[in-house]
Amino acid sequence: MRPDPLYARYPFFRAAREAVQRADISPPRLVTQGDPAVERARERVERALMSGTVESETPERWSDRDELLSYPIARILVSLVDMRAAVEKYAEAEADTAHERLQADLNASDDDLQSVSRPRADLDTVLAEFDLADAVTREGDDAHHPWFRVDVAAYLRLVDTDWGDEWRLVNRELAAGEVPVRGEELHRLLREAVRRRVVDGLPFDVRGSAAGDELAAALDDDVTTLRERLADRDRLPSVDVVAPEQFPPCMQAALDGDDLSAHAAFAATAFLVSLGLDADTIAQRWPVLDDDSLDYRVAVLEDKDGSQYPAPSCTTMQTFDACVNPDERCETIDHPLRYYAAAVAEADD
Repeated sequence: MRPDPLYARYPFFRAAREAVQRADISPPRLVTQGDPAVERARERVERALMSGTVESETPERWSDRDELLSYPIARILVSLVDMRAAVEKYAEAEADTAHERLQADLNASDDDLQSVSRPRADLDTVLAEFDLADAVTREGDDAHHPWFRVDVAAYLRLVDTDWGDEWRLVNRELAAGEVPVRGEELHRLLREAVRRRVVDGLPFDVRGSAAGDELAAALDDDVTTLRERLADRDRLPSVDVVAPEQFPPCMQAALDGDDLSAHAAFAATAFLVSLGLDADTIAQRWPVLDDDSLDYRVAVLEDKDGSQYPAPSCTTMQTFDACVNPDERCETIDHPLRYYAAAVAEADD
């Protein structure tokens, strides 16, 4: 099987699913044979649950085939974990990763497109994928600050009421049944379309047939590990004071910076939300985190129903080269929150 490389980047596309179906590949056989796609699926789910992304830590290891097939196997794993938190966090991570890839594809210059052989998604393709081709119209020719008009029915279908007042229809200049949106706002609507497609049908029944029971048994150790990882989140320390001078070095470096990567912004926001801070407080005290996505990131991170992300661990920070200026305490802990709890306790003593 040699899939379209675009499907490896966007495995939730309908054509990607059809390509897997045409190949008539059996997930139980992949699992029992130890296919690389299964290992990539394990990583995909674990990264989704613990780090909010499905990007691989070692992308060079995986072929386009591995990436594409890891998606349906990951859905099987999430279904076997069978926890609401797992389903929601997995869907959010797939949507966030797709959002980042889509922004990179749509913002690529002509030189970028010529220098990189990897296929990229264009806006028309993505709009058609989610049946929005007739619902979105571009306004003007400003490539750097594009505006669009979205059919009001499509807009209301995708907007979440938790996104903030600026998304309410009464605060938009509705005209002729269309809602004006900026380019980044359209991308956010598309991100929500991805999230809904991923979450649709999850979790599903895996067991109930001989093949399903065999598959569940083969993945039992992985499912147990994933459940334990989710439980680990609840064992992180809770600190009810905000003392920036006691923050771990990685967080101090991120919050004192002026050009954060997407991962560093996520990690710092997750850390601050875990201390009980809301979006307004974070924006006021740390302007470096104040962007169009802050309210949404905080809403996801502070979800009280069990789907919230923990702040990334030290291992994850190291993976993304965000572990900076480690000190002696860093050598004895495995999580920025544990560092902070120990530092606050020592200062109190």
